[in-house]
Amino acid sequence: MSADTSSTTSGGGRLVVVSNRLPFILKRLDHRQWNVEPGSGGLVNALLPVLRNRGGIWVGWPGTVDEDISELETTLAELTRDAGYSLGPVMLTTDERDKFYNGFSNEIIWPLFHDLQTNCNFDPAFWQVYQQVNLKFARVLQKCSEPDDFIWVHDYHLMEVARELRRLGVCSRLGFFLHIPFPSLDIFLKLPWRFEVLRSLLEFDLLGFQTLHDRRNFVQCVRTLLKGIWVQGKGQVLTMRFEVPTVAADQSVAVKDREIRIGVFPIGIDYKTYAERAASDEVQQRAQYFYDNLRGRQLILGVDRLDYTKGIPNRLAAFRHALRRYPDMHHKVTLIQLVVPSRTDILEYHNLRLEIEHLVSEINGEFTESGWVPIHYIFRNHELPELLAYYRAADIALVTPLKDGMNLVAKEYCAAKVKKDGVLILSEFAGAAGQLQKGALLVNPHDIEGVADRIHEAFTMGPDERRRRMKRLRRAIRDSDIFWWVDSYLGAAIEKELSDFPILEEYIPHTERVLVD
Repeated sequence: MSADTSSTTSGGGRLVVVSNRLPFILKRLDHRQWNVEPGSGGLVNALLPVLRNRGGIWVGWPGTVDEDISELETTLAELTRDAGYSLGPVMLTTDERDKFYNGFSNEIIWPLFHDLQTNCNFDPAFWQVYQQVNLKFARVLQKCSEPDDFIWVHDYHLMEVARELRRLGVCSRLGFFLHIPFPSLDIFLKLPWRFEVLRSLLEFDLLGFQTLHDRRNFVQCVRTLLKGIWVQGKGQVLTMRFEVPTVAADQSVAVKDREIRIGVFPIGIDYKTYAERAASDEVQQRAQYFYDNLRGRQLILGVDRLDYTKGIPNRLAAFRHALRRYPDMHHKVTLIQLVVPSRTDILEYHNLRLEIEHLVSEINGEFTESGWVPIHYIFRNHELPELLAYYRAADIALVTPLKDGMNLVAKEYCAAKVKKDGVLILSEFAGAAGQLQKGALLVNPHDIEGVADRIHEAFTMGPDERRRRMKRLRRAIRDSDIFWWVDSYLGAAIEKELSDFPILEEYIPHTERVLVD
């Protein structure tokens, strides 16, 4: 399956993708040379073909600081000379990286939007630099975009870009997609700059959210904090109308009616690629190695980036409770917890790593017997074939974040289960729960006893029930993959018939259905 690129943007214009990072990883080598590696992930794989066909642009930070922009532009131009698209680098200083990326984005917005406001550091200097960097992005876009382009901005790092673009006089159509959750009103109110953020988001023409719950939170915040807003419609895309004052050249003030659209577009993965790679001989051989070493035990797998939103300590506590409560699991299960290093230079993340490692040591110390160590903990990055082999070998996947915009690990695990023989235990606070609830075992990650019971239920589940559930999960993920996501968003951006992009009502939980008058 591939993205429909025949009608992705209105008026024949290009697609301009804007994200915090460019789709390439650049590192400075000796002798002033660059090492360039392609970025990974579904977003890159889905959007680059669209950019090639439309002659588009990707604007983002190359990941380096205090570099010569002209030298870097030459390197990037060579990199994409025959690619059919171009790159627009946005250069940052060390101070901007620290206060925009590490500061406002990841010490304020990231914890706040994940309902962890006690982790926030509301430093006013972070907000000033966040605006400054968003203006930098807007100026690059002003130089490289044209009026009939569609500019698609991604994620919480760049929520002020739309307002800066409008101030610069850019009249292109603007879209935004939030990859993380949007918080409820009582949480959002904690943000000192809440009015500025909302008003900037309303400068976009299409706002995309992962779930109906996220969209409902956003609408509630707008209706409560801003006046003169009307929300119409139901289903996948709502229409929001409001009046905005405009100042003409002669300083006369007029009021015009403005309309934006607010949609729900749950992001997917490249299902076909994951399934095909998982079925390869290389992955099968690696998975067989894991099978042989397990000696008939069931493998329970956790795969997470090091982050306090992933709920790894809660998960380990639940596994310990399961071992205490269900002795029939002893010697018959092994939990492999893979943790990918992330932000290890930040004290809070360093302390989280210490907490995880202490828990692993405690649990292994309590239960290890001759020939059996219940938890294997691995802290490093993994190449895709190795990760797919873990997915294939795992009888049970524990995906239990405290809060997640979507969580693609759950979808990757199911796509890799080519024999349809695994069980997915999934947090009800992951965005993916809306689509996967009919095949997964849903849990509240704060409920240690409840998660322990679900682990034992998965451990004792028969093969027929496992196959039935996994078939349903794989079908849901296949039918709403990353290319469906791109097509549905861009289709809504140009107001195509939304029936062309069904939201898969079967997988939306009733608790998230929203009708706004």
